[in-house]
Amino acid sequence: MAYFRNRFVQRIVVLTGAGISAESGVPTFRDKDGLWEKHDPMDIATPEAFARDPALVYRFYNERRNKLSSVQPNLAHTALAQLQSHFPGEVFLVTQNVDDLHERGGSEQVCHMHGQLQAMLCTACNSSSPATVDYNSISVCPACTSRGTLRPDVVWFGEIPYFIEEIETQLASCDLFIAIGTSGLVYPAAGFVQHARLCGATTVEINREISDVTELFHHQRQGLATIEVPGLVRELLQQA
Repeated sequence: MAYFRNRFVQRIVVLTGAGISAESGVPTFRDKDGLWEKHDPMDIATPEAFARDPALVYRFYNERRNKLSSVQPNLAHTALAQLQSHFPGEVFLVTQNVDDLHERGGSEQVCHMHGQLQAMLCTACNSSSPATVDYNSISVCPACTSRGTLRPDVVWFGEIPYFIEEIETQLASCDLFIAIGTSGLVYPAAGFVQHARLCGATTVEINREISDVTELFHHQRQGLATIEVPGLVRELLQQA
């Protein structure tokens, strides 16, 4: 148990967004020169776009998945893994990111609320399978052998994020909520700070820039995640 800012902390929920992976070289969507400047989200990140031009959507997600091999987890990822391993209480990590940098950084528990690039979803049997090679409209589902039923296992605009009930339960019982590299624009994740705060948690934001929900946090640490996250983790573990 840690003593943080005048209160004991036993349960921590950490939310990470695009900002933490950006420092590893993963392109963000909303930043200057980000993915949305090169692609209209309505062309690649909606069920309607997939129905209209599946070849474009397959190509976009296959390329993004393949590029993951060229990036590595950074000090923020490894610091969070250290927090999960050594904090005497509970640390629940939920990410909006669809990359695998948390896992490669050493985290054994990661809740991917927006799905994963390295997985494909079968619309026939609803099973999720590892995407180890490029797949397309003629690929066969490894679970049910249906052909032409695979899509990226990522949550698109208009779809419900994964694990919402579990996340809400964790938010309701945490003592400390930490948001790292999130814009505060995408719901329901943008509302997590308010949920946690209403349930009595201390809230901390780590971001390079002021977000749309900064005023809802008790504490704001502005700067690079690779600097601020290890510093906060050291503070928590020293007091544990």
